[in-house]
Amino acid sequence: MTATTSTTTTLLADIGGTNARFALLADGGLGPITHMAVGDYGTFQQALAAYLGDTVPIGRPRHAVFAASGPVQNGRCALTNNSWIIDAAELCSDHGFSSVRLINDFEAVGWALPRLPPGSLLQLGGRERVAGAPLAALGPGTGLGMVISIPHAGAPIVLPSEGGHSTMAGSSLREDAVIEHLRRRFGHVSSERVLSGAGLENLYDALASIDGVTVPERRAVDITRPGVEGTCPISRAAVNMFCAMLGSVAGNLALAIGAKGGIFIAGGILRHMPEFLAASQFRARFEEKGRLKAYLAPIPAYLVLDEHVAFVGLRALTEAEGLG
Repeated sequence: MTATTSTTTTLLADIGGTNARFALLADGGLGPITHMAVGDYGTFQQALAAYLGDTVPIGRPRHAVFAASGPVQNGRCALTNNSWIIDAAELCSDHGFSSVRLINDFEAVGWALPRLPPGSLLQLGGRERVAGAPLAALGPGTGLGMVISIPHAGAPIVLPSEGGHSTMAGSSLREDAVIEHLRRRFGHVSSERVLSGAGLENLYDALASIDGVTVPERRAVDITRPGVEGTCPISRAAVNMFCAMLGSVAGNLALAIGAKGGIFIAGGILRHMPEFLAASQFRARFEEKGRLKAYLAPIPAYLVLDEHVAFVGLRALTEAEGLG
């Protein structure tokens, strides 16, 4: 019997606003991860059919566990940052899966947190993690994901969150001016409005407007490089503010849940600029909570360097539920 027809074969997928990634978990081993651009397919069904047609032409996996970048309700997810809709019952009917487990993409990150090896993490201050204490992750990418992981006998308790849509607060007059500028555009200014790919673009545009500077229109990827290299003052200011604001939001999350097990920064943006983040105002702002500075100072923060962290979590969930 081949791996693709094994009764223990499970299809795993990490579906974001920009990319969809697929892999097969067969007899405990994870196969190659295939990357597909969301923009190349009108629906998730089309992308899935293309993957299955190319990868498993003979036989199909019995189970599927998918992580999607949006809130999941009753086995259905309308992705936050693109038009795809994923429906577990529909997938079972159309593709013959015995079961489809659909979770938020950052819930997958939450499952991964206890399993991440030191080599896949860059520590950003703090001291040792407290065993048995809650862990949390937040991740600027296409959106801003958040998740909490609470250690528990057998398997962690993972609590997905839409905390990225909570209200963003400024910590300086300049940040207040940026938020006021964005409020005129969006009404409510959430953390995601500044701490995401689109958020970095919002910061860049707002700072240019506030400073009365004419700058070329840029996407997030085109802001990051000149910002890190210092070749564009507005890009530099935007990236600096991004890291500082992220520190404030991460510190808020650590306070809210008592995350003495560590705060983890995931998502695609900061993984490409680890040295800059480490040297930025991130850690200072993380701890800058008045009387609670001493409480936060020992809590370690980490940048997750593993691009495929969601698959670590999907695998952990699959094993916990006996599907892999």
